[in-house]
Amino acid sequence: MNLLREERKGRRVLLTRNLAPGKRVYNEELVLKDGVEFRTWDPFRSKLAAAILKGLPEDVVREGAKVLYLGASTGTTASHVSDLVGPPGLVIGVEFAPRVAREFVEHVARERANVVPFVSDARDPSKYSIAQVDVVYCDIAQPDQTDIALANCARLLKKEGTLLLIVKARSIDVLKEPERVFSEERSKLEKAGLKIRSVIELSPFEKDHALIYATA
Repeated sequence: MNLLREERKGRRVLLTRNLAPGKRVYNEELVLKDGVEFRTWDPFRSKLAAAILKGLPEDVVREGAKVLYLGASTGTTASHVSDLVGPPGLVIGVEFAPRVAREFVEHVARERANVVPFVSDARDPSKYSIAQVDVVYCDIAQPDQTDIALANCARLLKKEGTLLLIVKARSIDVLKEPERVFSEERSKLEKAGLKIRSVIELSPFEKDHALIYATA
C-alpha cells in the first residue's frame, strides 16, 4: 500500500511510501512502518493531500497510473504523486518558470525514475510529446487555468480518464465570491463534456481554493 492514514495528536495525517528512501523533498518527516519508509504528506502544503483528507477517493491516483502534472512548481505534491503511482507509474511534470523547474529537477526528478520533467508552457501541450495519460492534474494560478486544463485533456487524456483541477478563485476573479467562481469553472468543464464527480472546497488548508474531480 502506497498511502496510509494515521491519527497524530488528534489530527488526521497522510503518509506516502517513499519511492526514494532516505530522501526528503521539503523537510517532511520520514516514518518507518514494518521496515518500509513513508513520508508525511502536509495538507497545508499540498492541495491534493487536503482534498484527500476532505473526501477525494484515495484511488483516484493509483499505482501504475500515468499522470500529467501541470504546474509542478518545486515538486512538493508531485513527489507524493510519484510515491502513489510507484515504479510502474509515471509522473510527467510541466513547469514554466525555469528557476522553479530547476528545483523540481534537482530535488525530485533526479531522485525518482518515474518522474519526467518538462520546462514548458502548459498552454501548448504540443510542446511535450507524450502518450495519453490516465490523470491530468492542473494546479496553475492563471485566469485561464480551466481552459489550460481542458486543452491538455483534449489532447492527452485517455477516454474515461480523470481531471483533477485546482481552482484558485482569486487568480480567476478577485471581485467574485469564490463559490460563484467554483460554479462557473464547473460549468465550463460540463460544457466541454466532462462529468463532474465532486467539487471539494479546500479550507481550512487553503483559502478560496477548490478541487474539481471530473472524468472524461
